[in-house]
Amino acid sequence: MNLDNAIIVVYFLIVFAIGWYHSRGGRTASEYFLAGHQVGWFAIGASLFATNISSEHFIGLAGSGASTGLAVGCYEWSASFCLFILGWLFVPHYLQSRVYTMPEFLEQRFSPACRWYLTVVSLFAYVFTKISVSLFAGGILIREVFGWDYMTSALLLVIATGIYTVAGGLAAVIYTDLFQAVLLVLGAVVLTLIGLDKVGGFEGLRTALPPDYFHMIRPASDPVYPWIGTTLGALILGIWYWCTDQVIVQKTLAAKNVQAARQGAFFCASLKILPVFILVLPGLIAKALWPTEVTGDNAYPLLVLRLLPTGVMGLMVAALLAALMSSLSSVFNSCSTLITMDIYKKLRPAAPDAQLVRVGRYATGAIVVLSILWIPFIRYLNNEIYQYLQSVQAYVGAPITATFLVGILWKGATARAAFTTLVTGGLLGAGRFLLDILHNALKWDLGSLNALVEFSFLNYSVIVFFFCVALMYTVSKLEGLPDTTRLTGLVFDPTRAVAAHRFDIALTAVTGAAIIALWWHFR
Repeated sequence: MNLDNAIIVVYFLIVFAIGWYHSRGGRTASEYFLAGHQVGWFAIGASLFATNISSEHFIGLAGSGASTGLAVGCYEWSASFCLFILGWLFVPHYLQSRVYTMPEFLEQRFSPACRWYLTVVSLFAYVFTKISVSLFAGGILIREVFGWDYMTSALLLVIATGIYTVAGGLAAVIYTDLFQAVLLVLGAVVLTLIGLDKVGGFEGLRTALPPDYFHMIRPASDPVYPWIGTTLGALILGIWYWCTDQVIVQKTLAAKNVQAARQGAFFCASLKILPVFILVLPGLIAKALWPTEVTGDNAYPLLVLRLLPTGVMGLMVAALLAALMSSLSSVFNSCSTLITMDIYKKLRPAAPDAQLVRVGRYATGAIVVLSILWIPFIRYLNNEIYQYLQSVQAYVGAPITATFLVGILWKGATARAAFTTLVTGGLLGAGRFLLDILHNALKWDLGSLNALVEFSFLNYSVIVFFFCVALMYTVSKLEGLPDTTRLTGLVFDPTRAVAAHRFDIALTAVTGAAIIALWWHFR
């Protein structure tokens, strides 16, 4: 066994050891689905970061960097401000309401209809977009770097991830994420430093590439990264992803207290500075080194194959596996939580904890099996469909962001207004997605609708968001002021705000200032 293979074997042994250790707990619903509310800020922050950085980030961010430059990094730095919003605004309400899921919070704030809507939409999106995209991007990496058969490698990773997720629940997911976050950052940093050395540092990189590759703020007319979309649009989508999505928020619900959850979010916000330099920048390095060979998605695999020596290659492969498995395990666990707490417990409210944990494990197993059955079809996806799946986030995120934000900030928002907004906004997003498929994939001429399809999806999401806010406000006003006596802890109240520590304020200020300075430098 060579050194690279030995490193990969050690990686799997450590992951399984962590998962096995935490499988000894999880006897109550709180322990299994929320790690017993005993997780500290460091583990929460690292887990949030590892959950977010999946295989599609290594492929997608580096590929976009190779094709268009640093502009794709706008999503990463916008995420930090969304995490500030999560910590300062959303986390206190989520923990005070003592919910297990985001749909459950919507029911407490609005109605059971809103809960059912978000549960169904979330499960559908997780299975057919998050899992699909992760396995598709992971398949590209594994095929290019290892030369492994796609079916065999995907099957191995899904089963391996499923084993420790089924056994240990959220605690196993969070603490394996902690290990995997360290590994993926270490591997990505090593590759970036080696690549920069090969290309002659930043000066050599700037000399080899067009100047616009180093501008993150593009004109409003830019078809992919218009500045309105990359600032306001990315913030709207980021609030949906970081502040209302079950896969992300469930980690903060496991915190010891509001302070730990908030500091975990802020720690992750500081980590989100890194991807521009360790994931996007390698794409630029690959383009500079091999300008005729790099086509986009092959940028990162080329760097791994051509620059890394024995031993370091094994470390990088382990980092790629960590990125894929950490995201998959979080999706598996969140699907299990939604199925158990928002469907099974809703239908059987008297179910004891032991039964809920058993159903949770069965649900995780079912999602793993469904993922395995889905693998043969994922191999037929192409890069265009991969991009379409990514754009789904823009189309479903705007109405959900509007509903949560208005619901928390304004006590006058009504249940009917919330449900109307979710459904109407969802239809607007689904309609645009369908037009994208017809025009871009099937090459249909849509006549006057062609202009709508060619309109940036980021700018489109901004328009849908403000339309949804206006719709929610209008319907609420038409209904009249709702009963607000039950909304304590569910709606923002400055008089009940959780006291902020100096560390929280300092970390927010320092991280925010650093990102603004970097944005200004690469404007």
